[in-house]
This record gives sequence, C-alpha cells and structure tokens, in this order.
Amino acid sequence: MDKFAPYHKRLTALHDAGNVRTFRQQTALLNLSGNDYLGLACANLQHEFIATYQNHPDFYFGSSSSRLLTGNFTAHDELEDTLQKVYGRSVLIFNSGYHMNVGILPALADDKTLILADKWVHASMIDGILLAKERGAKFYRYAHQNLAQLNQLLDKHHAHYHHIIIMTESVFSMDGDVTDLSALVALKHQYPNVSLYVDEAHGVGVFGRRGLGVSEQMGVMDDIDFLVGTFGKAWASMGGFIVCDELIKKLLINTMRPLIFSTNMPPVNALWSKFIFDKSLNLYNKRQILLDNARYFINKIKSLGYKCPSNSHIIPIIIGDNKKAIKLAGALQDKGFYVLPIRPPTVPVGTARIRICLTSDMTVGQIDAFCDGLMELSCQ
Repeated sequence: MDKFAPYHKRLTALHDAGNVRTFRQQTALLNLSGNDYLGLACANLQHEFIATYQNHPDFYFGSSSSRLLTGNFTAHDELEDTLQKVYGRSVLIFNSGYHMNVGILPALADDKTLILADKWVHASMIDGILLAKERGAKFYRYAHQNLAQLNQLLDKHHAHYHHIIIMTESVFSMDGDVTDLSALVALKHQYPNVSLYVDEAHGVGVFGRRGLGVSEQMGVMDDIDFLVGTFGKAWASMGGFIVCDELIKKLLINTMRPLIFSTNMPPVNALWSKFIFDKSLNLYNKRQILLDNARYFINKIKSLGYKCPSNSHIIPIIIGDNKKAIKLAGALQDKGFYVLPIRPPTVPVGTARIRICLTSDMTVGQIDAFCDGLMELSCQ
C-alpha cells in the first residue's frame, strides 16, 4: 500500500480543477500583484535606514528567544510606543498578521463569547475563530457586508452572551470593497456587550490623512475595540499589531499562545518598521495619487464590461472560470504585466479572477497600457 496515495489523489484533483499553485520568483514585469502600496519596499531606503540606526544598541538580526524570556529589546518597546502615541491607545506587536489573528480570539474567548464574522474575512481570522470555538465560543458568519443580517443576529443573541465580537476587514483583500465602519460603530453602540474587531491590513498606509487606515478616514479609530493591522503591506516590513485597551494588552501578553511560544521578531525588524512608519505619516500625496489612480482604473475596467466591486486600490477583474483566469493571467504576463489568477478556495467557486494591486508609483500611462492589453485579449 502506498501511504502517500491519498495525497497524490488530492493533488491530482487540484490539478484537474485548475487549482494547483506553485511558488514564483519576482520578475522584470510590471508587478500588479504585490502589496507594496506606497512603493516603500522598492524605494532604496536601506542606506538611510542603516545610517540612522546602525549605532542603535539593538541593531541585531535575531532575537533568539520568545519575548517573555530574553527576546524583548528596547527596539520592540520603541515601536509600540511610537504607534501608541499616534493611535492614542495601547499597542502590542506580533511576528506576523497571521500570528496576530490566529492568537487574539482564543486568548479572549470562552463559552460566554459569541463571534459574528463577515463571511469573507481573511483565512487567519477564520482560523482564530475556529481556535476560539475550541475554547467554547460560538460563532456565526453573516453575509458579506450585510448589516441588516448582522443586526438581526445581534438582536437575537445579545441577551444570551457576556461578550459579542463583530469581526470584519476595513478593505477586503479579494473584492477591494471598503467597509462602512461608521455604520458598524453605530450598530455596536446599540448593545453594551458588543465589541468591534477590525483588520486594517489593506487599509493602513493607504487611507486616512496620516495613513492610519479606514478607521482614521471615517473618524472612528477610538470606537474600534480591537484594531489590528500589519506592517507587511503598505509599510514594507513584517509583523502585526493591535491597538486596544491596556487591559487587553496585558491579558494577551499572558494568554496568547502565538506570542508566548514564538521567538520574537528580530530587533532590526522592529527598528525598520518604526523607520517606515514614521516616514509614512507624511506621505499624504502618495496616498492621494494611489486612490486617484484606483478610481481611474476601476472606471476603465467597468467600461470594458467587467464586474468590479472595488472602491479601493485592490481591483478584481472577475472572470469566473478557473482555467480561463489562468489563461488570461498568462497572456497578460506575456504582454509584460505580472498578474496572477485568484481561484477557490481563496474566492467563491465561479468567481476566479485577476486581482490587481496598485501602487502609488504606477502611472496613468501604465494603467492605460494594461487596459489596452486586456481589451485586446478580451476581443480574441
């Protein structure tokens, strides 16, 4: 008996469905698939960073320990202090956004907790919910952006739980649609036992005058109980963070397994994140260029007859069929545009797509060239 035969069968099924994935190297093509929204990862800032921080006492490339043992350095505290001064509340940093979302809910939840999550929240949030379920928490997933259904669930269940946590993203990573956080905050305030958990992974750096996210732009930062984000996208680094009450920060330090049992991020990483964050606060013009170009791109895509639910810098071109999406992505790469097909289970069956991620360094001319290429391929 071949013990690996079931795995071969699963891989073959993925291949037949057009769902096999492989690692890829960056190419010389115009990259329309990355998350470097402000162009900071490619901005040649390394020399300035080294000149600024090379004499810092924590300029180390490894922490060699979990943060609660010997892995906590001044650099980590400085990063948290910097974010805390800007956001106005306590901040706790993590090794990655995935670590963050997987660990927060199980550390907070128990059998008196109900989680209500938008159906399209990120896989890391879903995994956190499933781990919280093992702690006894209950959960429901409401239809994407359906506040009426969410309100019905709150009305039905609010009296039966000590704590209800609403989970959403500020900018959804596959459709690029922006959540009405003001409406969620208003809904939350109708119930004294309801909290709001918002993932700003694709919002920070891009939205708000200082780039603090959609919550800043909508004026509701202080009303979001668990405001989480990542350094790994617009802020060109690695790691995650939560903005929360000091009580929650202390509880997470003492109960959150991914934080307790993981080697901490290297101190030099924390210094780099602080360096980039400080710079990004003053990049309002870059944000405006990015969002202006996004609106221009969305209008052009719609004029070609494609469905496009986005109102952000993440712009899906919905194809439907997996193999057609793969074929189109390959043809666009042949024309010099690095785009990739997004397929189930990342998106619902029948909604395979090419997902475009704009950066502030892209020009209107490049957008026009892409749309011209797309139109030519669509006519074939």
